[in-house]
Amino acid sequence: MIDNYAVFGNPIAHSKSPTLQTAFAEQTQQELTYKAQCVELNHFETAANKFFANNGKGLNITVPFKEDAFNYAKKLTPRAKRAGAVNTLVLQSNGEVVGDNTDGVGLVTDITSHLNWKIKGKRILILGAGGAVRGILEPFIQESPSTIVIANRTKEKAEKLANDFSDIFPITACSFSELAGQSFDLIINGTSASLSGKLPPLPIGITTENTCCYDMMYSKQLTPFLLWAEENSVKNISDGLGMLVCQGAESFFIWRGVRPETKAVIDTLREALSN
Repeated sequence: MIDNYAVFGNPIAHSKSPTLQTAFAEQTQQELTYKAQCVELNHFETAANKFFANNGKGLNITVPFKEDAFNYAKKLTPRAKRAGAVNTLVLQSNGEVVGDNTDGVGLVTDITSHLNWKIKGKRILILGAGGAVRGILEPFIQESPSTIVIANRTKEKAEKLANDFSDIFPITACSFSELAGQSFDLIINGTSASLSGKLPPLPIGITTENTCCYDMMYSKQLTPFLLWAEENSVKNISDGLGMLVCQGAESFFIWRGVRPETKAVIDTLREALSN
């Protein structure tokens, strides 16, 4: 019987996960099926139970079910506990479903392996203090940056997030206006502003000619954040397509024990996106 995998979300039609996971399976000669499934709101547990009862071996989880998956898992990895959200579920041989979060690892892998940008010893600015940012913080901290600043529209939310990680790294929290007078080596946009065509209110002068700017969102055109970066003479910019592929590759490795090659899959998706 062929092992089944899927991505749960709502909406889900736009998901690139079936394309990239099928590519990973072909590349590593793994026999499996992978589908996108739209799950009704408040029906996550029922859908997951049914999936795992029908030879389901693993799930990717996207918006809005990452907290549902966190609560559904019988066991959590340390990084999933820290993230407070799960994007990968895997069925163990003993019947236990384990929850993991591969978003942060996906982002760090894309930045360090594909883009060849440095995190170690660098001044990092992260925009936003929502679930997406929480999910990436621990893998970033493990790369030993010199400083991490979280800027958010609501400073209190950034302070709470910084406090939640204070046992492993001293993160500074501030509002966007308080960034004035500082500059950073790497700026990550973890806000959802790009989805609505908006930009966080960033002060002038926080970039230098060597700053790298990364938007966790991706689209056919440059996001508003990356356009802002270009306007501020930033040469090194990237959207989050590589993060998407790398977090998927980490999920694939958790499920199958085989690590797929990601570069060719990123290139294929990029080409499809631009057509």
